[in-house]
Amino acid sequence: MSLIRQIWCLVLGAVLASVLGGVAVSTWSLRELLQTQAQLKNADNANALALALSQQKGDAELMSLLISAQFDAGAYESVRWRDGGGAQVFERHLETPQVAHAPRWFVALLPLEVAPGVAKVSDGWKAVGEIELRGQTGYVHEALWRATLSTASWLLLVGLVTGVAAAVVLARLRRPLDTAVRQAEGVTQGRFETVLEPRVPEMRKLTSAMNTMVVRTRQMFEAQAEQLRTLHHQLLCDELTGLSHRRQFVAELNSALERDDGPLRAGLVLLRLKDLQGLNQRLGHGATDQALVAIAQALRVYPEQVRGCLAGRLNGSDFALWLPAPNVVGDTAQALADALRAGLQNLGAGVGVALGAVELMRDQPMSAWFAAADAALAKAEQGEGVVLELREAPPSDEVAQGERAWRALISDALAQQRSRLLEFPLIGRERQVLHLECPLQLKLNPVGEFEPAARWLPLALRHRLSAEADLQALALALQATQQDQRARCVNVAPATLNDGSFIARARELVQAAPASARRAIGLELAEPAAVQHFETLQELGRQLRPLGVQLGLEHAGAGLAQIDRLFQAGLDYVKLDSSVVSGVSADVARAAFVRSLVVMLRSLSLKVYAEGVTDALDAQALWDCELDGITGPWASAQEIKP
Repeated sequence: MSLIRQIWCLVLGAVLASVLGGVAVSTWSLRELLQTQAQLKNADNANALALALSQQKGDAELMSLLISAQFDAGAYESVRWRDGGGAQVFERHLETPQVAHAPRWFVALLPLEVAPGVAKVSDGWKAVGEIELRGQTGYVHEALWRATLSTASWLLLVGLVTGVAAAVVLARLRRPLDTAVRQAEGVTQGRFETVLEPRVPEMRKLTSAMNTMVVRTRQMFEAQAEQLRTLHHQLLCDELTGLSHRRQFVAELNSALERDDGPLRAGLVLLRLKDLQGLNQRLGHGATDQALVAIAQALRVYPEQVRGCLAGRLNGSDFALWLPAPNVVGDTAQALADALRAGLQNLGAGVGVALGAVELMRDQPMSAWFAAADAALAKAEQGEGVVLELREAPPSDEVAQGERAWRALISDALAQQRSRLLEFPLIGRERQVLHLECPLQLKLNPVGEFEPAARWLPLALRHRLSAEADLQALALALQATQQDQRARCVNVAPATLNDGSFIARARELVQAAPASARRAIGLELAEPAAVQHFETLQELGRQLRPLGVQLGLEHAGAGLAQIDRLFQAGLDYVKLDSSVVSGVSADVARAAFVRSLVVMLRSLSLKVYAEGVTDALDAQALWDCELDGITGPWASAQEIKP
C-alpha cells in the first residue's frame, strides 16, 4: 500500500473513530440524563398523586376512582396502592406498552433502568398506605434516538469538512512526492531533470536530495558516454585520420550488405595516395601526414551528412567510401576528386591520388565489390595527379521494367496478402528462445516464389509502401503469436514513421489481438530512427508500450554513445550491430568496448542483444560480456531448448 493511501487510511480511521466515539459518548451521557429525569418525574408524579389521595379522608372508593382517573390521564406504565400493612389494594397496568419510534436494536443496546416513584398516603397523622407509580419509557428511547441521529449528523458533517481539508493538505504533500517519482522514473529512462523545491521543509529536503542525485547521475552518464566515445575512437578508428580502420570498415560494409533496407544498387570508391614511401622521402613524414589527413577530411564529410555512408582507412595509403544509394557514385567521386585537387595542390606537384569508383547490385558478395573497385583503382594509378576511373553497373531490373511496374507488383502483393514471415531465433544463455525475428517476404508474382525483403523493400521505401508492409508484418505476427504463444518481433522501417496514420493503425491491430499476443510482440527500428524520428518514436512508445508491445533498436553501434536522447525514447532492448560484435573473441579491446556498452545500457534498464553472430568463439565471448541474447547464423544453428 502506498504512503498516501496509508495516510488516507489513518486520516479516515481517525475521523471515523472520532465520529463514532463522539456519538457513543454523547448518546451514553444523554441516556443517563434522560434516565435520571424519568426517575425524578416518577417521584414527582407519585408525590402529587399521594397528596391528592391524602385529601380523600381514607375513602377507598374515592381513592380508587382518583387513581384510575390519574392513570387514564397520564402516561403511566403501572400504578399500585398498598395499605398500611403492605397488602395491595389497587393496581392498574398498561395492557399495551407504548412503542418507541426507535430501532429495536437501539432499544436493546441502551435499556433504561428507571426506578418507580413511591410516596406515602396519610389521613391526617395516620398512614393509610403508599402509592407506587411507574411512567412509560418509550418516549425516552424515542428522544434518545432523535438526539443520537442529530449528533451523528453534525459529527459526520464535521468529519466531512475535516476530510476535505485533509485531502487538500495531502494533495499539496503529494505533489512533491509525485515529482520525486517522476524524477526517479526519468533517470531510469535517461531524462535528467531538476525541479523547484517545495515550501514544506521535509519535502524540500527530499526534493533537494533528488535534484542532487539527478545531477550526479547525469554527470556519471555523461562521463561514461565520453569514455565510450574515447574507447570507440581508440578501438575502431585510425589514430591519424579518425576514420574507421580496415577491420571496422569491412565489418560495417558487410553488415550494410546483409541488411534488407538498403538500396538495390550502391557505390564504392577506393582512394590511394600514390607512392607513399617516395612521398615520405621527398616531403617528409609531416607533409605526407598532411596529405593523408586532407584525404580523410574530404571523405569525412559524407558520413556526417548522409545516413548510411561509410568511410575508412584500409591501410597506410588506401581509403574507401561506401555510398548506399544508386546513381550517385559518379558525381560523388568526381566531386571528391575536385576537392582533393584543390586541397593537395599546396603540397606540391608530386602528390597524386588514384580513385577507383564502381556501382554494383547490392546482392554481390564483398569480394566482388573490392575486386571491381581494385581494378578501377589500378587503372587510375596509371595517370598523373588526381585521376578518377569510374565503372557503373548495368541497368537494374527496376530500370528495365519501370518504376510503375514495380510499384504495381508490390502494391498488388500487399493488397492480396501474398506474404509470409520467416522466423529466426534470438536465444538466451541457456539456449532458450527469447523471441523470433520475423522478416517479411512477398510473392510479387502470383505464380512465382516469395521474395526476400532485400529484393523489394528498397523499392517499397522509394514508393512509400513501407508502412503497408510493416502493418501486414505486424498483423501476421499477432496471428501467429495468438496460435502458438511464442514471442515475435517485426521490423519497422524508419521511413514508416513518416506515415501519419501508422501509429494509430498499429494500435488498432494490437488492441484487436488478445492480451497474451500483445505482450509477446516487439517492434524494432534501426538506430537512425532515434535521431531522425525521435518524437515519433516516443509517441510510438507512448501508444503501444502500455498495451504490452516492446520496442527495440536494431543495428545499434558505436553511435549509441553519441545519441544523447536515445534513452528517452522508451525502449526495452537494444541489438548491437554485427560490425560491433564481430571478432570480439580475438580482440580484447573490442570486448572491452562491448562490455562498456552493456554496462551503460543496463544502467538504463535496457536489455542488450547481439545480432549477426556467426562464430561460436564470438558467441562465448559475448556471453562473457553479459549480453542477454544472441541472434544470427550461429544462433539459428543451435539446438533450441523448449
